[in-house]
Amino acid sequence: MKAYFIKMFGYNKFATEHILQAMADNGAPAITLKLMTHMLTTELVWLERCKLTTPTATSPWPEPLIIDQCEALIVPRHEAWIDFLNGLTEDDFDKVIPYHTFNGDPYENHLNEIITHVINHGTHTRAQIGQQLKFAGAKTLPITDYSYYLRLLNS
Repeated sequence: MKAYFIKMFGYNKFATEHILQAMADNGAPAITLKLMTHMLTTELVWLERCKLTTPTATSPWPEPLIIDQCEALIVPRHEAWIDFLNGLTEDDFDKVIPYHTFNGDPYENHLNEIITHVINHGTHTRAQIGQQLKFAGAKTLPITDYSYYLRLLNS
């Protein structure tokens, strides 16, 4: 499971870098910066929850960052997740992680479920960003399909 999730975070980084470049190429509309900031923030929130530490963010929707700030966070977020994953045993993926929402509601999920959520949330948010870029006039978007990423890895 560890190798699978490490590959998925490689994909997450690849797709995020490509959609961020499309944002830059299209003037970084404000809504896209809001969405990217949200995605990068929640990646950290979930990592902190997985580490059983209190999230440093006070909201999943902080004030939007500028494009350079977003770009500067992609690699550190990726490396933090990879470091975390590398420190896990296969049994760790079945551990139950208790956490609280920003509203204070208590929940718990297995670690592998949370990691899957983080990857899926990234894909969902990047799709929202792509849609907003098209609304703003972008003629093309980068290919960020997982199958395309795998082809690049295997070429």
